Amino acid sequence: MKRLSLLGLCVLAALTTFAQTTLQHPDQFLGYPIGKRFSPHHRVLAYAEYVARQLPSRVKLIPYGTTFEGRQLLAVVVASEKNMARLEDIQTSHLKRIGLGTTATAPSSPANALQPPIAWLSYNVHGNEAISSEAFMLVLHDLLNSSNAVSQKILANAVVILDPCLNPDGHDRYVNWYNQMSGVNPDPTPMAREHSEPWPGGRYTHYLFDPNRDWAWQTQEITRQRMALYQQWMPHLHGDFHEMGPESPYYFAPSARPYHEDITPWQREFQQIIGQYNTRYFDKNGWLYFTRENYDLFYPSYGDTWPTYNGAIGMTFEQGGGGRAGLAYRKNDGDTLTLRERIDHHYTASFATLESVADRPDDIVKNFNSFFDKAQSNPVGDFKSYIIKTANDDGRVAALRKLLDNNQIRYGLAGKSQKLIGFNYQTQKNDAVTTDSGDLVISAYQPKSTLLKILFEPKSTLEDSVTYDITSWCIPYAYGLKAYGLKEKLNPVPYASPAVAAPSITETGGPRPYAYLVRWQSAQDVQFLAGLMKNKVRIRVAERAFKQSNQVYDAGTLIITRSGNERLGERFYQLVQQEASKRSIRLIPATTGFVAEGSDFGSGSVFSLKNPRVAVISGDVTSPTSMGEVWHYFDQELDYPLTLIDANTLPNVSLAEIDVLIMPQGYGYGKIMNDRLMTKLKDWVQAGGKLIAMERVTSYFADKTDFGLKKKLSKPEPKKEKPDRKSDADADETLKQYGEREREAVSEETPGSVYRVDLDRSHPLAFGYPNGYFALVQTVYDYDFLKEGWNVGYLKKDNYVAGFVGKNAKSKLNDTLLYGVQELGRGSIVYMMDNPLFRGFWYNGKLLFGNAVFMVGN
Repeated sequence: MKRLSLLGLCVLAALTTFAQTTLQHPDQFLGYPIGKRFSPHHRVLAYAEYVARQLPSRVKLIPYGTTFEGRQLLAVVVASEKNMARLEDIQTSHLKRIGLGTTATAPSSPANALQPPIAWLSYNVHGNEAISSEAFMLVLHDLLNSSNAVSQKILANAVVILDPCLNPDGHDRYVNWYNQMSGVNPDPTPMAREHSEPWPGGRYTHYLFDPNRDWAWQTQEITRQRMALYQQWMPHLHGDFHEMGPESPYYFAPSARPYHEDITPWQREFQQIIGQYNTRYFDKNGWLYFTRENYDLFYPSYGDTWPTYNGAIGMTFEQGGGGRAGLAYRKNDGDTLTLRERIDHHYTASFATLESVADRPDDIVKNFNSFFDKAQSNPVGDFKSYIIKTANDDGRVAALRKLLDNNQIRYGLAGKSQKLIGFNYQTQKNDAVTTDSGDLVISAYQPKSTLLKILFEPKSTLEDSVTYDITSWCIPYAYGLKAYGLKEKLNPVPYASPAVAAPSITETGGPRPYAYLVRWQSAQDVQFLAGLMKNKVRIRVAERAFKQSNQVYDAGTLIITRSGNERLGERFYQLVQQEASKRSIRLIPATTGFVAEGSDFGSGSVFSLKNPRVAVISGDVTSPTSMGEVWHYFDQELDYPLTLIDANTLPNVSLAEIDVLIMPQGYGYGKIMNDRLMTKLKDWVQAGGKLIAMERVTSYFADKTDFGLKKKLSKPEPKKEKPDRKSDADADETLKQYGEREREAVSEETPGSVYRVDLDRSHPLAFGYPNGYFALVQTVYDYDFLKEGWNVGYLKKDNYVAGFVGKNAKSKLNDTLLYGVQELGRGSIVYMMDNPLFRGFWYNGKLLFGNAVFMVGN
């Protein structure tokens, strides 16, 4: 690649070479030239703090949280002195205008004061795409160049918000590693150790989640903190800066197809405008770039799509490089890509994009306001209201409310009973529904209606089958909700939290319940169970449904008896009630162990749960995100002990100290799964261990001796008489088009589609699913039903619900096993071809995984 040319980009040269005695250049402040080495997060923030001290009339710092590892999250607002002086008015007036204001304070600016657009640029969401934070320092410095016309125009016409690093933990994981690996002179040789970042890499958060897939779901604390700040500003434009493989050039808007159908004509048009501005600068420098490929605008939880569905102009920028490129990298064409070149490209794209905003401030504000006007008066989509049935579904409804609150989607209660017709998400048909006063009602007539529609759409319309990510995410399926979409407008009454019925702690010697009952319905109940287990409370579970005091309790109901917990004394009642209060669990006191129907509490059909010692395989054979999802589930959601075992030590680990071993998705298990380890695992299971094999790991057990999982046998094609010549169909199959190879490949794939799963609800793995289960299927597994074992979850012919599935993949996803349990000796193996913990957002899967850990095998 060519070096930045002073003759090739006069404006940029002026920005990067100006001297200001009052403001140090990053090179001076850091003590080394930008691009000479990677800067740790605290040094990047130190520069921002220094600039804010020097120019408080034009720079404002907004600390908005800390990471799990304690690093500061910070946004930097840059504006002209005039706009900075009325910054609060700009913010509050803007939110009030689009219907999202929360303050009653009237703006102090004149009524005719112009609303400047707010442009937010986010850097370094993936930690090892570390050039972004370096570019941030240059952008901040040069935006404040009072002698440059472009900078002055930007700040005169817009408010700029810069986030120097969205993922500081991942960023420093990469930077600290790389700075240890490199010497005085970088080695561009691809095989050099500085180009081989070790597992898990710096891309991910502390818990190895991908924060660029988390914008809507907000499972990670860094995302929740950032989104809270973002929604206090609701910028008109959002730019998200990334890196890709080092052999690629630069990518900027317009985005690739598919575009979601609800992206407005103006948002589509501005994708083109941004591309034109960037093209002008990149052409002037002779830099390679591409547009309209790879990076689409569809999946709703990206840094370009979530802002787009919230009215902004959202876009992704991708520079070739990433963690592999380091300070210098020799590409296949023989050219050496340097860190400084990569930084210059992001720097240039930042200014080009900000200039496109500065040249059209009134159009941007007008169209943004129009987006929210339409949302509140004529929302997109067929459904104008959504009803969520809440009876006996406290956990799922509470989780949904948290998601809606995090996204500032408003909701209320039905308030009364009425008979209506709506689309039933469970049956995928129009059915009658009668509302109860406590049912949740979400009206589409609200500022966030476009985002609401997209998150709740049963089937997302695809204009192109080649996509970058999953193609279905429907919230009622993800949360296991009894939900209806209505074409009529309902006006909900204000929401009031229902009281949670929990018995109060009685004085010593007072009447005591014989047992506490807890319905097993959601991940909230798994959290409660885990809390009791940590406190050594013994718990029993009903294997079959029973009836007591005219109430029916499904299989899986927790029965927490005094019997077996005598050693805890009075603490027994306190522990149970404290955990119930912490998790908002409804405790039902039972005065007897006798039931009217079903099995009494002392029956052999009411089994005792063990407090399992759980471990998960980690290390370079596993997918970081899959392992991280398990880690996060235990550590953050259940607060239950989990041992992380490095895969390379597994052959020497004493499995006798483990009750449950989880093997998450991974592509490198082949290097450890030899005959010796397979025998060791089998012996451990037979002795009473429980193995949970997830996704592709299941293939290592398929068709192996003593393991019941079998791949389907290919059916032989029926013999045909040999024709004199090939038929037209055969000829067409043979004459494939090279240009269509990408689409031919996806015919074998399902990048993330929703299927209704047939469940054996009598098995402990399926406890708690009275409404069935919908899975997000991402890989085509062609397994036979278990002949010796339990086929707990499987797909039949008509189980497809939504999302893209290739024509060949669809046929394989008929009559295939998805979740199975094999009993082997005194232990068991749980086969999970689908990942119920995927990205932490498929809420209904968390109960299924809890069943696998705590219920199966007792």
